[in-house]
Amino acid sequence: MRPDLGAVPAGEPTDAALALRAGAGEQAAFALLMRRHKGWLHRFIRRHVSEPEEAYDLLQESFTSAWTAIARYDPERPFHVWLRRIALNKCRDRARRAMVRRTLFGLAGPAFKPLDVVDPAARPDAAAETSETMRKLEAAIASLPAQLREPLILTALEGLSQKEAGDVLGINAKAVETRVYRAKKQLAAVLDRSDLDDVREG
Repeated sequence: MRPDLGAVPAGEPTDAALALRAGAGEQAAFALLMRRHKGWLHRFIRRHVSEPEEAYDLLQESFTSAWTAIARYDPERPFHVWLRRIALNKCRDRARRAMVRRTLFGLAGPAFKPLDVVDPAARPDAAAETSETMRKLEAAIASLPAQLREPLILTALEGLSQKEAGDVLGINAKAVETRVYRAKKQLAAVLDRSDLDDVREG
């Protein structure tokens, strides 16, 4: 397991062992699982939710749901895949609620705010160019339909294999491959249009 996915420190029980203990009602075992996995899970949620406070709320909701359902966890499956699927469902629920609010009440959801990924040591002009490029890329990813955006994030940004991404999404690896291909094709088209707009405006 990659270190950013909650690798087991030497001498500590495995995720499966902790999950079994948590399923039997041991809260301390689940608390250890939370400490082990909260870092990468928060980063994962932030890729779907741009507002930090909302992402933190969804992180808490994800762990609450995981605790409620821990007795149903299959120890034969990677714990991080199971946990990621719960968090993804929370993000989807949040998106549906936002859509309902906009449809019924005309309320706009929070604007997409890309994360600050610019190297502060970079030259000012290079940093500005990098920031603008990342802003366009992240906005383009955010504009993709969920069925294309989710597998792209899981594989290209989160580093999961196509099989692992399929386990999270409930589809097979071939479907993941197809959707990622379509996502990249749409991204290329969106970014090409953006570049053309820049040229026209210039």
